[in-house]
Amino acid sequence: MPSRRWDIFCTVVDNYGDIGICWRLARQLVAEHGFAVRLWVDDLASFARIQPQIDPARDEQTCAGVTIRRWADPFPACETAEVVIETFACHLPTAYVAAMRARATKPVWVNLEYLSAEEWVEGCHQLPSPQTGLQKYWYFPGFTERTGGVMGEAAMRAARAAWSAQDRANWLARHARVEPGARVVSLFAYENPAVSGLLAQWEQSDGPIHVLLPEGRLLPQVRAALDAPELAAGQSVQRSALTLTCLPMLPQEDYDRLLWSCDLNFVRGEDSFVRAQWATSPFVWHIYPQDDEVHHVKLEAFMDRYCADLDVASAQALRDFWCAWNRGEGADLAWPAFTAALPALQRHAKKWANRLTANGDLAANLVKFVLGKVE
Repeated sequence: MPSRRWDIFCTVVDNYGDIGICWRLARQLVAEHGFAVRLWVDDLASFARIQPQIDPARDEQTCAGVTIRRWADPFPACETAEVVIETFACHLPTAYVAAMRARATKPVWVNLEYLSAEEWVEGCHQLPSPQTGLQKYWYFPGFTERTGGVMGEAAMRAARAAWSAQDRANWLARHARVEPGARVVSLFAYENPAVSGLLAQWEQSDGPIHVLLPEGRLLPQVRAALDAPELAAGQSVQRSALTLTCLPMLPQEDYDRLLWSCDLNFVRGEDSFVRAQWATSPFVWHIYPQDDEVHHVKLEAFMDRYCADLDVASAQALRDFWCAWNRGEGADLAWPAFTAALPALQRHAKKWANRLTANGDLAANLVKFVLGKVE
């Protein structure tokens, strides 16, 4: 079985989450399960932002044991794999699907969907979807034993467990001068008008707060709020109790260490959202906003699951702050209660990570499912 080949198809929409998830999955299938993996990506320039070893100019290359191919139009002629992963309903190339149909032994075709805590996911997980001459299966990540679980490599979990206070101090020292005793916050989010009020609230804190801001979509609003129009990666600004350092885009492993080194993590989308849960620290999720407002339903579904074992006051503080942050207003007003709940949320974060482990990680669960379908 180790020689069985997998093809993973990824389209980069408008952020780094899709390629981030696919890249983690591809590497884990190689490193932990011994498969030959080919990753097809339509935007290698975005890929290179999170994996600096990628050369956007090359149509084919190998990194971390994974073969990287440019997903171009027209699609290049190639032999299909025995296992085909279509991520996030990205629609496989017509020529590739035709080649799948032409195989004497049909490949196992899986559509890996977005992560959701909604109850309906359990009923759709692993359902077949007949195609002309082929069978496709829906595979849903999730937070219960009746879903596919979440991405969580064994090597990452072992490294997190071994991460020490000295490791944290060393990592922070390489990126910023952090005052002893300061609360360290990572701030990664989509555009959000609530950030100006929150930064103003942090400026008036009783103790020092040091914010580490990875450069990205929130940076222009932070510049405006702090009146620091030239703020760029590697630079810091100080406003009363608040110090903010802008970080460059970090490779995935280094971003994990950023999360492990902070007392509170603001994250967005899906990939950093999951990594924050493995970091075992309190976090704030900025869910990807959708025009039809369905993201609020998804946000509520996760908060229902996440807060189920929390005390009433801490659960309410989390809900109030998360909702304010996702509405784009009132986060400064919800901050005092939220910060008071952080000790309880810290304890809860560790218990939650243990629950994720009990459900099994996404790659291992996916491999088990696929091998059960191989002819």
